[in-house]
Amino acid sequence: MKMKPFEFITLSASTMILTALGIDIMLPAFGEVRNHFGLAPESTATAQIIVFFFLGQIAQLVFGILSDRFGRLVILRIGFPLYIVSGIAATFAPTLALMFAARFVSGVGASAVFMTTIASVRDRYVGDQMARMMSLIFTFFLFTPIVAPFLGVAILSVSTWQMVFLTPPLFALFVFIWSFRLEESHPPENRTPLNWARVVQAIREVVSNRTFLRYTAITTILFTGLSSYVSSSERIVGEIYGSPKLFPWIFAGIGLLMSLCALLNSRLSIRYGSKTSIRGLLMVYTLVGSVLLVLTFVRGGQPEIFLFFAAAAIMLGINLAIEPNSSALALEPLGNTAGIASAIYGTAFFFIGASLGSIISSLMVKSVFPLVVGFFVIGVLCLVLVFSDRRRG
Repeated sequence: MKMKPFEFITLSASTMILTALGIDIMLPAFGEVRNHFGLAPESTATAQIIVFFFLGQIAQLVFGILSDRFGRLVILRIGFPLYIVSGIAATFAPTLALMFAARFVSGVGASAVFMTTIASVRDRYVGDQMARMMSLIFTFFLFTPIVAPFLGVAILSVSTWQMVFLTPPLFALFVFIWSFRLEESHPPENRTPLNWARVVQAIREVVSNRTFLRYTAITTILFTGLSSYVSSSERIVGEIYGSPKLFPWIFAGIGLLMSLCALLNSRLSIRYGSKTSIRGLLMVYTLVGSVLLVLTFVRGGQPEIFLFFAAAAIMLGINLAIEPNSSALALEPLGNTAGIASAIYGTAFFFIGASLGSIISSLMVKSVFPLVVGFFVIGVLCLVLVFSDRRRG
């Protein structure tokens, strides 16, 4: 029986949820993890649990090439077992180093699932329709940061941090079984032969496309701020602002706004087009970042908690509204190499963005000032990139 659009959207969102769930549900447990491994409360080491997961996304490059040759489903079915097994291994790792290694492998598995999801959407839709479909998928997907922190807190109230870490692989097992209803979206006649010359040619076609580079750069720069916030959010609320009980509420509230922004963009992209939407959204992002930076200077380098999180909520919500537009604009001219293009796109914003974000996180020992500056710089750079695109929308 052919999968209907609603089920396809729901399944696609569920596969992408694995990336978010593998992060968000664990954040309330980081305090317990620090205690378990004998770390100081101000230690930034737990942020690396998130960073190594993001770094595993570099495997998208390999999976993208393989998916263009063998189809999307076979790569999807490699990714799930990697995610499940390594998630269990990270839970029971005796040292932080082994946990980081397992988290990297878990990120590799998530990358296979994430990449094939975007490629399969691109196989079925194009342009503004793809942007709308991705926005709908992201709307479902973004309910994870709303629910996950409370779920993590609830599990901690009756069990240990290990049970929190086991929840993502258990959910992945359910989605893995469900995914067997999915049909292949990349038929044999459209597949790229697996030889070095063709692979190099396909990669060259992708990385020489200015439109692809421009909008991949925008997503990557934006993800720098998002990854820094996510990996450090538990410390920001609990240690820097000294309000650990507020963490699930703040994180969920920002997640709700992000979900609403993604849903709003599904309408904006159809009414105004992806390019016009992304320009308007980035102007608001930069304005909010500028106001936050000025007020932070006025307050001596540390904004009050409400001001910081209100501004962060707006900018992160806009970030998630922009991503469907930037992915659609980046991949639109590359239909014949959607797998490799999706892989390079995903690797760039996850690997490079997370690496840059970890630098910002490492600087936030006593203050959020490094992230405030980061938000402002991100907005300016993205505005320059999007307004230097002179192509007609």
